[in-house]
Amino acid sequence: MMRLWLKRLFFTALTIAIAGGFYMALKEKPILVDIARVTAGPMQVTINEEGETRVRDVYTVSSPMDGHLERIELEEGDAVKANETIIASIRPLDPPFLDERTRTELLAALEAARSAVKVAEVELTRAEVALSLAKSEYQRASKLANTNIISQSQLEKAYNAVQLQEAQVESAKANIRLRNAELDSARARITETRELQTRRTGEDCCMDITAPVNGVVLDVIAESEQAITSGAKLVDIGDPKDLEIAVDLLSSDAVKIKPGTKVTITEWGGDKDLQATVRRIDPAAFTKVSALGIEEQRVNVILDLDEVPEGLGHGYRVFARLTVWSGENVLQVPIGAIFRSDGNWSVFAVVDGKADLRKVRLGHMNSSDAEVLEGLADGDTVILYPNDLLSDGSLVEDREAEGG
Repeated sequence: MMRLWLKRLFFTALTIAIAGGFYMALKEKPILVDIARVTAGPMQVTINEEGETRVRDVYTVSSPMDGHLERIELEEGDAVKANETIIASIRPLDPPFLDERTRTELLAALEAARSAVKVAEVELTRAEVALSLAKSEYQRASKLANTNIISQSQLEKAYNAVQLQEAQVESAKANIRLRNAELDSARARITETRELQTRRTGEDCCMDITAPVNGVVLDVIAESEQAITSGAKLVDIGDPKDLEIAVDLLSSDAVKIKPGTKVTITEWGGDKDLQATVRRIDPAAFTKVSALGIEEQRVNVILDLDEVPEGLGHGYRVFARLTVWSGENVLQVPIGAIFRSDGNWSVFAVVDGKADLRKVRLGHMNSSDAEVLEGLADGDTVILYPNDLLSDGSLVEDREAEGG
């Protein structure tokens, strides 16, 4: 009898164990999720973009003429005074070196110029002799005219001959000056560079360019001695304490910004953030290729710093956070909790350990949160980064609570 009861007890326990195993195997297990709370508080929508500092007014000193630039001794950071500090000195370009053919041609031209001078001198001598003869003829004619031996017309003819010969003498002298000028020109063309440099003395050979304004040298563009053309850039000058910031934004973002918008400047290298204000949005956009190779239309936005800190200079990289919208008591949900469902924004709220699918109406969004207009209340719990296993009514459990 005892063995019968023990046998029944064993089979009963075995049945209960098997039934419990099937129940546990078929029982729905809660899905581990990350959760967050819906809270109300201050919220800002910002546009975050890299920017670059620059001196507000940069003066580029350029060469006013073709010439040979002497080496610029100024260095970046040197202070300059308007109309006093010499930026650069420019001297005339040296003549080119002569090859054998050109030298022969120039020597021939020089010899021809010398011969032309001699011919002109002979012409002058001939004109002077003719003038002397004409004056003698005129003197004799004057004496004969006094005794009425010759007529008055013959006297006038002798006088006109004198005037004509005097003009011939002046013409011959002018011709000599012309031929001498041609001789000097021929000599100058054959002058070698070294000879010209040897003859060049004094300070009249060079043009000194002075600083146009008070400031600091920002960049020496042409430092070494070299031949330059008119308009060549030499030095950039500006006041490093008069800084502005240029930030290029997407054109779709730039339309949201207005002059006077407050901006926070971060990651500039200092211990605290800087404050700035939008002064101008450029009216024209430009095309820029992004790091992904996509052409974008960008717009420069110019910012004025409230205070220029020590150490910040021209061309420094900064990070600008431009405030587009802000609110004080805004109900907001983390961006990681929202998703699109049937064309609507939705979230999974947690109610009594179950996922509750809710449609929500959202307002402003930033990089971390979204403004909730309808569908959630302050203090509600939502699921972050919902996966494909979740559905309305699914059992869920906080991952952090499970881990604890």
